[in-house]
Amino acid sequence: MKLFYGAASPYSRKVRVVAHELGVPLELVAVNAMAWDNDLGMTNPINRVPTLLRDDGTALFDSPVICEYLDAGFGPRLLPASGEARWRVLLAQALGDGLMDAAVPRRHETLRPDAQQSPERLRLYKRSIDQVLDRLERDADARANLDLGAISIACALAYLDFRFPQDRWGEHRPALREWFDAFSKRESMSATEFS
Repeated sequence: MKLFYGAASPYSRKVRVVAHELGVPLELVAVNAMAWDNDLGMTNPINRVPTLLRDDGTALFDSPVICEYLDAGFGPRLLPASGEARWRVLLAQALGDGLMDAAVPRRHETLRPDAQQSPERLRLYKRSIDQVLDRLERDADARANLDLGAISIACALAYLDFRFPQDRWGEHRPALREWFDAFSKRESMSATEFS
């Protein structure tokens, strides 16, 4: 299978960490999704990373879809099949993905010329990020397992450290920082660092 990914995309990193944890070999194809002259658009009409091209030629896109596909086909399970445990993991994944959903456009906004940046958008993105971080701090002790939710959260936090080190999000969230620092030592996180 071939994974089209962005080296600085937290969504791509989430898929790469899941694949690493499950022992799934992937052919990695780094692309710039912002450049329309790549093969990604022919594979994924949304033209976004990550995109998984399966061996039969069909494409899967969006990190939750790809991660669930990998989890269903290659054990051990990172997403429980049913019950309350499944909902807890999916909710944790939604928090991690939501953190990415605020951090990525915040980053894009900061790349615009100063005169074109929207202070209101930047404030809203930052508020969303802080709200999710505060929730994760309250729930940090509940995150002992390796699962899809924990991976999503860890990749989102790593993205914050990568793109917004000046925020120092962990200073006022010591339990979350401690959890993240420990999780970051996993081989799957070391092997997929942002660049």
